[in-house]
Formats: sequence, structure tokens, C-alpha cells
Amino acid sequence: MAQQGNIGVTTENIFPVIKKFLYSDHEIFLREIVSNAVDATQKLKTLASKGDLKEEAGELNVHISINKDAGTLTVSDRGIGMTEDEIEKYINQIAFSGANDFLDKYKEDANAIIGHFGLGFYSAFMVSKKVEIITKSWQEGSKAVKWSCDGSPAYTIEECDKADRGTDIVMYLDDDCKDFLEEYKISELLHKYCKFLAVPVIFGKKKDWIDDPSGEKDDKGNPKRKEIEVDNVINDTTPLWTKKPADLKDEDYKEFYRKLYPLSDEPLFWIHLNVDYPFNLTGILYFPKVKNQFDLQKNKIQLYCNQVFVTDSVEGIVPEFLTLLHGVIDSPDIPLNVSRSYLQSDQNVKKISTYITKKVSDRLSSIFKNDRKQFEEKWDDIKIFIDYGMLSDETFYDKAKSFALFKDTEGKYYTYEEYQTLIKDNQTDKDGNLIYLYAQNKDDQYTYIDAAQAKGYNVLLMDGQLDPAMLGLLEQKLEKTRFTRVDGDVIDKLIVKEDTKKEELPEDQKKTLTETFKNALPTLDKTEFMVEAQPLGETAAPVIITQSEYMRRMKEMGRLQPGMAFYGEMPTMMNLVLNTDHPLIKQTLADSKPELVSQLIDLALLQNGMLKGEALTKFVKRSVELIK
Repeated sequence: MAQQGNIGVTTENIFPVIKKFLYSDHEIFLREIVSNAVDATQKLKTLASKGDLKEEAGELNVHISINKDAGTLTVSDRGIGMTEDEIEKYINQIAFSGANDFLDKYKEDANAIIGHFGLGFYSAFMVSKKVEIITKSWQEGSKAVKWSCDGSPAYTIEECDKADRGTDIVMYLDDDCKDFLEEYKISELLHKYCKFLAVPVIFGKKKDWIDDPSGEKDDKGNPKRKEIEVDNVINDTTPLWTKKPADLKDEDYKEFYRKLYPLSDEPLFWIHLNVDYPFNLTGILYFPKVKNQFDLQKNKIQLYCNQVFVTDSVEGIVPEFLTLLHGVIDSPDIPLNVSRSYLQSDQNVKKISTYITKKVSDRLSSIFKNDRKQFEEKWDDIKIFIDYGMLSDETFYDKAKSFALFKDTEGKYYTYEEYQTLIKDNQTDKDGNLIYLYAQNKDDQYTYIDAAQAKGYNVLLMDGQLDPAMLGLLEQKLEKTRFTRVDGDVIDKLIVKEDTKKEELPEDQKKTLTETFKNALPTLDKTEFMVEAQPLGETAAPVIITQSEYMRRMKEMGRLQPGMAFYGEMPTMMNLVLNTDHPLIKQTLADSKPELVSQLIDLALLQNGMLKGEALTKFVKRSVELIK
């Protein structure tokens, strides 16, 4: 006769809360039920290994099956099972102190409720109108029992027929959850959450080919093949991160990466994590090859707990800058709720984050020391990861400064220390500041680079996505250091080595000259010009356009940091410098011809990529006329 009773919970609110507030994340029920089945199976394996199991363990798999006619989804295992007393203890007694207060406080967050009390089994009620547990314990002489509940505190439990040990969880799906009766949907969820579980998970059948047992040969003398149906095992029970690095080859790591990210390019390199004290952590982190800055994606690291997928939002466990990496991390020591999707900030998490940072920096340092050529070849791809780390993590900066590189416009690489030694004799100004000249585009700034190199200066190429922020950081970190873009001023003023006064025009002539050019300047959208006259030498260009380093940096930071966006909206301030030593400028002062003034201005604009559209067409026509 069936025994009836009420689940030992001091409130009737728990089922509505589970159904309503976990609805947006209701697919996790399958992960919970399957991982419970895996736990039960692994416990049986442990009993068998100790010799406590009197019978043969036999096949130890977890099976998932669908019955559309009955509207049920069933998860079955041959694990330890449960006795009626154990059902009473583990299923019926959700008796926790202060349950009403806790439910009132956290009723908007069912994840917290489920996680706080370890109610993984009850996630089945998110999608089910009724759930049955049909189970038989491994213990000798145990009777099979069936527990049934329709989503209210009332339940029934009775003896039933079940020959084999283990547990079947039968879920009668709600009318609005019938999509979980579709094979494609269950396959999708099993692949997402269960593809690396430690016990084989079987869902349906699949086709396979074997040699024909008859031994018949085909026309070419090869054994004939026969198509058969075999169990569809959806998971790899020994994923790569569970193996010893010494037993693996490079191709193993690359193949595993292809399995995780089928459409991605081959990774640059990887880091195998394996630590068992003071916490347990395994995993593999890959540095992906980034095609362009828009290819950067977070949430590519998958977090597992004992090979059960938890989440790909790993902020808090993995340092922020390393969320750009790909790969997997598995740790049973990370505190999770039963849905395994909510991370709590505690000391273990902080220790794991620190460990991962150290492991990554040690690996990068090792590659740099042991194979600098390979490191330099990969620098353009890994630079953004290292820059991000140095900007966001003080500890990582201290480690990375020994292997972070500068690249100059000639394609040569230098450590920070090497570069400082290279330029200190020729690029120190009169105040003792070391001036780092840089360009952001070799082609656009070619003329300025050429002028700097003619002075014996070296020019860095700083064209990375995070370089504007790195300039500010390095100016703080490196003593008496200033970064100046190579077109930030005329060449003699980029690195002022001594106070020298050149013969300048009288003020009235200077004013006439600047007014003449100012009146001839075209109107450019969001761009304003300051016109000034300076003696730059006869070999320098007649008209040079420069931009203040300070204002340009403010605009660049405005694009990177939302709080500084107003700088991005400000007009671009440019300097139009007239070289009073140049014969053409002297000519305009003596006989101001509009065509010559416009031509000189347009040449300077053209050199800076600022001459476009109608203005460019007029320039070409005027050039043809002048040549005639």
C-alpha cells in the first residue's frame, strides 16, 4: 500500500518559487539530474573498488530517454540507488531552520535558494508537472521503491518492481515545456553541459560500420562493411585537462582546441594548469590567434566542476585580462550553488585567480627566455593580452615588464630595458627627459618618421588597440620618460636639446603671413587650425601640420573610456606651421599669390590624408595649371 506524506519543508512557497523564478534558466534541470546520476554511479565505482559491492558492477552508464506518447523524459543510472529511509532523508526532509525567513528574503533569486540548500533534484520541477523516482539500493536485500510528487508538498511512496539497482528519474513535462521532448533539444543541452562528464552518458542510437562477420571480401579484396546501430555516447569521459602534460603532444592540445572551438584558427600556444594544493584546479588555457581587434571575445573560457559544465562567465575566478583567453578550468573547490552558475567571492576564488595569473606570466616568461625568436614572431598576436594585463593588474605588470616588447617602425623588437639603452644618448632632452618617439601608422606618418630618422632618432610603432592607454601607464612607470607622436611638433621641437634662438620675422610680417594662410584655409568638419610662423631651416617643408600630443591623447582616451567621451566630441586642434626659412614662404610674403598659398596648404593637407572630395579635385586641377 502506498504511503503518503508531506515533504518536510515549513512553507509551501518553495515549488512556485522554483517554477517561477528559475524559469529563465530552466534548461539547467537536465544538467542537475544527469550530474546526480553520474555522482551515484561514481559512488558505486568507489564501493566496488573497495570490495564492498558483493555483485558484479557491470555496465556503468547513464541513459537518457524520451517517451513522447507519455510526455516523459527519463534519466537512468545503475549507481548506488536509494532505500526508502534514504528517500525520506535526502528527498522528503527539506527541513531547514529559518526556511520561511530565507524564502522571504531571497524569493526573487531562486538560484540562491536552490544553492543554499543543495536542492539539485528539485530543479526537475521547473519543467515537470509530476516527477517520479524509481530506485533500488545497492545494499543487499533492498526493495525497490517509487516516490511520486506533483509539485506540491504532498508525495506518495510505495514498493515497486525493479530488478536492477540504480535510479530512474521520470519527469512528466509541463505543457509549456514540451520542447524538451525533442531529440535535437536534449542533444543540444547534453552537448553543452555534459560532454565531458566522467561517466558515459548515452542518448539514443547512432549508425556505425564494422567489418562483415561473414568474412566476405569486396571486389578489391577488402573486408565487406556492415552498418550497425550502437549506443550514442555523447561525452568524452577523459578530457585532455584530466591527463598528465608529460603524456601529451602538441597535436593533442591542438586537436582538443578544435573540438572546443571548431571554426577557430590554430592557437598560438597554451598553458596546462594542474595544482592540488592549497586548492584543486586543472585546466588548459589557450592564447587564440586574433585576426583583428573586433575578433576579441570574452566568455570563451569554460568553467567545469568535476567535469560538469558550469558557466562561461568566469569573471572573478579568472583575472579580467585573461577572460580574453580560450580554454577550460575545472575545480571542485570553487563555491557554487546547485545550479553551478553563481560564484561567491571568497578566499579560495582569490587564491585561484592569483595562481592563474602567476602561471600565465611564468609561461610567457619561459617562452621569451627559451625561444625569443618564436616569442617575437607571436608578439603582434599576444600584445593585446599582455597590454590588457599590465593595464589592469599591478602584479602582472611587475612580472611582464621583463618580457613585454616595443616594436619600432623597422620591425625590430626590444625589451623596455633594451630600448631605454638604445635611445638614451640621442633622445634625451635638455631637462633630462627620455623622449620616446612613436607613430601609429607608418604610411600616414611616413614623412615625419623619415625626418626623425634623418636626425638619428628611433621611432616606435604604437598601432595597438590599447596603446593610447599604455602610453599613459608607461609614463607613470618609467622614470623621466615622455612619449611623443612623431608628428606632434616640428622635428626640432620634438626633442629640445638646448635653448637656441633662430632669427625670426618681425612681428608685423609674421602677422601678415599667418593671416594670409589663415584666410585661405578650407573649412574641415570638427577641425580647427592654429597658424604659426617659425624658422625651421631651408631644407624643411614649407608648411607642416602637427597636432598637440595632449589633445590627441585626450580624444583617443575619449574613445576608449566612456567617462571621457566628451573629449571625443571636441574639435580636433591642429597646428599649421609656416617655415619662414623656406623660399616659397618668403615668396608668399613678398608677393602673396592666392594660388601659391592654396597649393602649399593643400600639399600639407594631402600629406596628412586630410584633402578629400571637392578640395582634392580642385588641387589636382590647380596642380595641372601650375605645371603648364
